[in-house]
Amino acid sequence: MPKVFHLECSPRAESESAAGARAFLEGFHKMRPEWDIDVMNPWRDHLPEFEGYVLEAKYARMNGRAFTDSQRDAFAAAERIAVRLALADRVLISTPMWNFSIPYKLKQWFDVIVQPDLTFRFDPSAGYQPLLKDRPTIVIVASGGDFVTGMSRGRTDMATPYLREALRFIGISDVRFVPIGPTTGPGEPIKAARDIAHGRLAELAKRF
Repeated sequence: MPKVFHLECSPRAESESAAGARAFLEGFHKMRPEWDIDVMNPWRDHLPEFEGYVLEAKYARMNGRAFTDSQRDAFAAAERIAVRLALADRVLISTPMWNFSIPYKLKQWFDVIVQPDLTFRFDPSAGYQPLLKDRPTIVIVASGGDFVTGMSRGRTDMATPYLREALRFIGISDVRFVPIGPTTGPGEPIKAARDIAHGRLAELAKRF
């Protein structure tokens, strides 16, 4: 069964990023009802702390050493999380922007899965090489300000370039970003921003 992996990164069920994801998935399900939706929320689903044995396992791999039993068990937890992404035919990431960047739980997810010989490898002559196959990906970023141009009142969107580069590093380059903002302030601009984003998401759902 083909699968969409949805990484839902807001701790609030009624957040604008979650609402945008629901709007997209409703449209997508109408077009492709046979597809499975695998939802992971790093606030609810366990993410291993990147320390201790899993950190030791990373450096063991980097230095060509065999895992101890404890390192193997810890690394297996990271592998299980990465496999959920690797097995997906499509990817949807919905996230708020926090302090101009991403929530720390989303950053933790990347820190867990971006591992040598799991999602990338290093070759002394060729440099870093991604290990995941590319696949269509949509990233919804909801922000308090209007960051459609990458700037809002002199402040820089650091979430979008980070996500673009982190995904590209592991092999995912076919990425479309859908900003939603502003999500705070007077009601009319919020509604207008939401309508524009949801309209674009509805169109993307038809051909995703």
